[in-house]
Amino acid sequence: MKAVIPAAGLGTRFLPATKAQPKEMLPVYNKPTIQYVVEEAVASGIDDILIITGKGKRSIEDHFDRSFELEHSLRNCGKMDYLEEVEAISEMADIYYVRQKKQMGLGDAILCAKNHVDGQPFAVLLGDTISQAQVPCTKQLMDVYEKYNASAIAIERVPQDKIERYGIIKGQQVENSVYRIEDMVEKPHPSEAPSDLAITGRYVLDCDIFDHIENVEPGVGGEIQLTDAMRQLDEIYGQIVDGKIYDIGNNVEWLKSSLEIALQDPDVNGELRDYLKNILK
Repeated sequence: MKAVIPAAGLGTRFLPATKAQPKEMLPVYNKPTIQYVVEEAVASGIDDILIITGKGKRSIEDHFDRSFELEHSLRNCGKMDYLEEVEAISEMADIYYVRQKKQMGLGDAILCAKNHVDGQPFAVLLGDTISQAQVPCTKQLMDVYEKYNASAIAIERVPQDKIERYGIIKGQQVENSVYRIEDMVEKPHPSEAPSDLAITGRYVLDCDIFDHIENVEPGVGGEIQLTDAMRQLDEIYGQIVDGKIYDIGNNVEWLKSSLEIALQDPDVNGELRDYLKNILK
């Protein structure tokens, strides 16, 4: 299975930090956000990845490419641990790129992958969402796809005050943590939401999604919404993710994600905890 990572957004909620760099390259603790996403795809058994980029996103390509000058310098300085880490980034997978030439929404970004996917089911991992799980989130969806022979998306329960940020599903539970989806609503008011189960940035989709994307009318914000296209699928399932989802959608969530992931590192855990305790006094 191939993976598609949409990373063409302008990142306006992170200005001025994203004026000259992609939001997907903002570090979460010690790695760019998008590196976590690529690592999840690879951990799920995927080694063919298409990243949908846009103007000003060249640093994403540079990050996953070889850096001969840097590698030479690290080798000469004897910094072999750093060298191995840098080389591993460029060897994780076969990564390809295509540009979304106009900001027309997530659905339009996915449509850019049609030729690359070549008629096969494929995974979609949003470039600004990180997941951590014993079984990678994308692999969980691949398993649901194989079991039901139908598209599958990641969902999670969200509090009422966050419902307006997400697409929300209506569905019937068919087994533990799996729902057969009957409808989806993009960013509803909490009083009009059909549930508290939100779509969270991971999908495994049949290739017929492209036909539906091409036929939907512009929706919220005048954009081609992937949610509107998925509503037209004959069958689709939602899997409540067994793990943690970090939605790097705004400054606060990005900062909280960095802190949580940093606290998982035993090299900095103690010092960081002491620091946080001191400033919170």
